[in-house]
Amino acid sequence: MQLASFLVDGRAAFGAVQGDHVVDLHAAFEGRFDDLRAYIAAGMPPAPATAGTRHPLSAVELLPVIPNPSKIICVGLNYRTHLEETGKEQGAQPVIFLRVASSQLAHGKPMLVPRESARFDYEGELAVVIGKPGRRIAQAAAWDHIAGYSCYNDGSVRDWQTHTSQWAPGKNFPATGAFGPCMVTADEIDPARALSLVTRLNGEEVQRSSTDLLIFDIPRIIAYVSTFMPLEPGDVIATGTPGGVGAKRTPPLWMKAGDVVEVEIERIGVLRNPVAAEA
Repeated sequence: MQLASFLVDGRAAFGAVQGDHVVDLHAAFEGRFDDLRAYIAAGMPPAPATAGTRHPLSAVELLPVIPNPSKIICVGLNYRTHLEETGKEQGAQPVIFLRVASSQLAHGKPMLVPRESARFDYEGELAVVIGKPGRRIAQAAAWDHIAGYSCYNDGSVRDWQTHTSQWAPGKNFPATGAFGPCMVTADEIDPARALSLVTRLNGEEVQRSSTDLLIFDIPRIIAYVSTFMPLEPGDVIATGTPGGVGAKRTPPLWMKAGDVVEVEIERIGVLRNPVAAEA
């Protein structure tokens, strides 16, 4: 099942994507679940036999897959190709930083180059959405806590990211973290299967890797993060980007107004966003 959050007729809703339509599950459940996060927390029950209204995708405005996550946890330096291009050494534990929900934007919406910087970089990533709450989750149990997967572009304002040893300033400008277009539920993807990840800028491939090349795999990340903070349904984990980022190219390759950036992950879909200058 593919699930998306959207606006229709000025109303926030969520639903199941079927081809070029989306079934309005908010309406089908007669408002029982306020949003996709609440639906995930309830275990994603089957829709009533009389399913909700079908909307053409062209008639709705997509939102970030989870518009209101309690937490957006990001993993840095988690592919060896990216670690090597930065010249850093691998640590014993994952590098963790946080995003805020207001930094996110949906598939199709413009990623914004902030007025304070022109060093705006792409980072294609696999996003994991938590489905079952837990604290101190064992690695062996981690897959059972996943609701699904999506594409993420962890857009990075590089000079602000490197102002200090803390990365948060460069990772939280408004409309820099693209998330979508939908969440593919965990039952659709075999945990043992590696997924290809490709990032393209203006149609040119700039990143290519596979999720089996993560330094810290998904169970390890979930176990580590859930040790110091409880994970809740709807929490998002961006698992890291492979090598090929714009900052490490010669010359550097920055996203600029008029560009189009895509993150494609096998069996999940394509997250596509234009790039615009902040007004």
